[in-house]
Amino acid sequence: MVKQHVLFAFLIASIAAIAPASADEFPNRPITWVVPFAPGGITDTTSRIVAEEMSKMLGQSVVIDNRAGGGGAVGTEQVARAKPDGYTMIYGTQGTMAANVTLRKNLSYDPLTSFVPVHLVGESPNLFVAYADAPYNSVPEFIAYAKQNPSKVTFSSSGVGTATHLVAELFKTVTGIEMQHVPYRGSAPALNDMIAGRVDVMFDYPVSVGPHVEAGKLKILATTAPERLRNVPNAPTMAELGLKEMTTQSWSSIMVPAGTPAAVVDRLAAAAHAALTSERVRTHFEKLGTRPMTLQKAEMIPFIEKEIVRWRDVIERAGLEKQ
Repeated sequence: MVKQHVLFAFLIASIAAIAPASADEFPNRPITWVVPFAPGGITDTTSRIVAEEMSKMLGQSVVIDNRAGGGGAVGTEQVARAKPDGYTMIYGTQGTMAANVTLRKNLSYDPLTSFVPVHLVGESPNLFVAYADAPYNSVPEFIAYAKQNPSKVTFSSSGVGTATHLVAELFKTVTGIEMQHVPYRGSAPALNDMIAGRVDVMFDYPVSVGPHVEAGKLKILATTAPERLRNVPNAPTMAELGLKEMTTQSWSSIMVPAGTPAAVVDRLAAAAHAALTSERVRTHFEKLGTRPMTLQKAEMIPFIEKEIVRWRDVIERAGLEKQ
């Protein structure tokens, strides 16, 4: 009988030794936040300041890990397979958590079952830009130019399935023009080639194109914002130009692998919410033309479901082949 008690005690101790740390102890080491795009774009810029603020709330570093490839699918798939302990998060986007469902042939994750939503991060409009010496200075002029040069006009993007790609596809269907897609592994190389005149136009974020506009290397033709942006008041909205369907804003999120304990998700969500409502982040986002978002955890699910349907319709209307 004594031996049985000893054996039982040993088993209990063994289980305790291998059990994951409790939520009260989380986090007790740095957290990795995977951003599935190259450094230099809006995903990198926004994630870093939010990570810094979350680190203060959690008492541990939140480290950004850029893993580019496949329009964000590569890094996202890796996180889907990560241990569900809260120490690996993914920077989810409109592309990776909505468009890829329709656009990717062999997607190994499902946004709604492979991950647990933590918090939405921010939404940002796109600026429709051209290189400085382009022979058009407005959206109507560009549309006329594209119709006069069918299949010769090109647009760059930060990757297949990203917002910078799909907003351009939406533009094609709304205006009835043809443009050839030239995808890159990130916003920075795409913009560099456009500045050099190797591609004609691009839809990108204010934070990415702003410095180039100020330097006179790019010019803004319009924005996809619902109203004119404070930092570029002379740029018309697409809606003002009669293209209401082009009013769109890209979004981002924090998500963790399915199976992550609810208490850990709660801890991360609270830290993200505190970061996104901090004066530092709100001020920084405003300069970027980005608005912090407040939906968190289960509240995010209907939003993501709606976005999956929306971008499925855009992809099907554009006749895009699955990648």
